Amino acid sequence: MNGPAAATLTYVYAVTPPTPALDDVLPTLTGVAGSRVTLLAPVPDGTGPVAFAISDVPRADFEEAVLPARFEDLRWLEETARAHHRVIETLAARTTVLPLRMATLYQDHTRAMRALQDQSQEFATQLARLAAHTEYGVKIYVRPATAPDTGTAAPSAGPGKAYLRARRAQRDAHEDHYRQARTAADRIAEIALRHAADHVAHPPQSGPLATASVGENVINAAFLVPDAEADAFRRAVQAAAEDLPGILLETTGPWAPYSFTALPSAPEAAVPESPVPEAPAPAPTATGSPAPEPPPPGPGHEPR
Repeated sequence: MNGPAAATLTYVYAVTPPTPALDDVLPTLTGVAGSRVTLLAPVPDGTGPVAFAISDVPRADFEEAVLPARFEDLRWLEETARAHHRVIETLAARTTVLPLRMATLYQDHTRAMRALQDQSQEFATQLARLAAHTEYGVKIYVRPATAPDTGTAAPSAGPGKAYLRARRAQRDAHEDHYRQARTAADRIAEIALRHAADHVAHPPQSGPLATASVGENVINAAFLVPDAEADAFRRAVQAAAEDLPGILLETTGPWAPYSFTALPSAPEAAVPESPVPEAPAPAPTATGSPAPEPPPPGPGHEPR
């Protein structure tokens, strides 16, 4: 093991080019557990212009045996997710990044370097694909239909008929809201053809992660948009629901391209088998508000 590796693990945030554009931010950038962020880059041996953004984190807090309990601590989870997200967004503001999952860990720098070198060409291909592109999220919510109002029924209608009419009206409104959601989804698909390079359909959010007050989330998609098309994409998406009062359309971003990280497989890869970013929404925080949408938590130790 190298130097302090007996007391630490190597935490990897992202793959990025080892560019001078990061020289001004790295000296002051801190990440998970307050650790300094540095670049781990291979010596020039033809393996490609890639580097890992890393930190040395306390082994006692991140070793495989303790991580399951850590991820049940919502306050710790919130702090770790925000720190991970902050590092990636800081890097993404200056260069292209290939985000890795939260808690992607190696035993030491040597093993992380080996993984980087083994996958350098695949990483370089991914970075070239993501260059000058940004992720945006689009969610469509179906608004609740108005509750039945039997007090405005015609005087000649009995209570039973009035109730049935009100329920029928509510059902019709509910079905109309779903038709509006389909219309919005079709419009957004057309917008994506004009302005987006790729898209991912994530499962709709539900349960405590959904915004229940605005309705049912029926579309939860991410779009990889060229930077030159970003303004036009946002304007077109916003306009897609202006005449559809039965739905709420929400756009998020810009994000680093969490949803478009098609990572190569390799025996020493640090990435765990867990859901892709944003597909599950952010874990609830200790204060009740969500952490930044990407990335999902999940222990990411390299295979033994």
